[in-house]
Amino acid sequence: MTILRFDVRAATRRDWRELRALRLEALLDTPEAFGSTYAESLRRTRRQWKMMARDFNYYVAHDGGTFLGMASGGRHDDFPGTAWLYGMYVTPEARGTRVASDLVGAVASWARASGYGALYLHVGAQVARARRFYRRVGFVETGDQHVMSRDPALTLLTMRLDLP
Repeated sequence: MTILRFDVRAATRRDWRELRALRLEALLDTPEAFGSTYAESLRRTRRQWKMMARDFNYYVAHDGGTFLGMASGGRHDDFPGTAWLYGMYVTPEARGTRVASDLVGAVASWARASGYGALYLHVGAQVARARRFYRRVGFVETGDQHVMSRDPALTLLTMRLDLP
């Protein structure tokens, strides 16, 4: 699939179905990359998905009819005063396009406008494709590692993108 035109925008409550579909697809595609499981996400109610779409600072990429990816920006309770990229996912047909970098750009713009000097993320040590992408768009590994809370067999690497 060749994706020539798409938009990235903040998600709204009306996007809950598409966000749900993307999240479930992401959890089947790369389960080791996310803090929740497919089963947990499947059990969320319509009301919970609407609240997430409205309140979790999601950005979505779409080509007018199809949602191609998502990412969220937020804070991390364990790291006060920092901005984080969460829940990044791009559909297989949109990989290798600008969709992923534009989603990161949207979250970085939110972080910059909110007064943060850097954007952080955790990436699964075993998800090499994601680590390569994040390096390509300017993230660097900080050297910090954490065990994923839902599965102690999974290691998370911390990466940082300085925001000029």
